[in-house]
Amino acid sequence: MFKCKLNDELEIRLLEIRHAEELYHLTNQSRTYLREWLPWVDFTKDVDDSKAFIESTLKQFGNNDGFQAGIWYKGNLAGVIGLHHINWVNKSTSIGYWLGEGFQGKGIMTTACKAVIDYCFNELNLKRIEIRVATDNHKSLAIPERLGFEREGCLRSVEWLYDHYVDHVVFGFINHN
Repeated sequence: MFKCKLNDELEIRLLEIRHAEELYHLTNQSRTYLREWLPWVDFTKDVDDSKAFIESTLKQFGNNDGFQAGIWYKGNLAGVIGLHHINWVNKSTSIGYWLGEGFQGKGIMTTACKAVIDYCFNELNLKRIEIRVATDNHKSLAIPERLGFEREGCLRSVEWLYDHYVDHVVFGFINHN
């Protein structure tokens, strides 16, 4: 399966069914923290929900339409990173990511994003990558800025988060090769 060692402490691997329990526990441990910015958290009620998510991502990968990979830090599942969908006609995609609360502030997501960007441009030969982030999610906003993405605009009231809409900043990165 898809696997990429990023350094001595960090690797990304395609999520597999056997990771469902670990993924559920990570989500559950960070539930309050993740819920602030992620609309799917309340739909993850048990291990079967994580299993169903992984099954859908394996179909996504099998259909050559992106992937969802676990991020392992020192052997522990720390979060998830992936491509939402690949538009093969326009050679573009968008990256989504999240980390469990206890794994913040270690540079994990920046390193994982760099690897996914490299994969998108060098292996998939894509032209454009987007990252969309809620305007008030300052930790997540810092990642595309740190990686050299260009701020392209703001989508107003684009995502429903439980009881309110949030705006998203759209960041773009273009492969000039």
